[in-house]
Amino acid sequence: MYAVILLKDPERYARESWEQVPDLVEYEGASYSLRAGPRQPLATDWQWDPVAVYAPDEFTEEEFQDLYAAHRPHVAELGLKY
Repeated sequence: MYAVILLKDPERYARESWEQVPDLVEYEGASYSLRAGPRQPLATDWQWDPVAVYAPDEFTEEEFQDLYAAHRPHVAELGLKY
């Protein structure tokens, strides 16, 4: 399984578990593209699944980076070391 983080906007995200991580998905009526991962986090006291991060397909790389930074403090998977 993969831990999937879908970054919707600066205030909203979704966390899912998927068996596959395609490059492009439809989620809640919007198109999302795979922007990071899947990557296996380094070992901690918790066993993490590989993490894949999606963002709206129309976002530029810079917009994605800003969105990622906005969510990093409160989305555990985004703060892990890889």
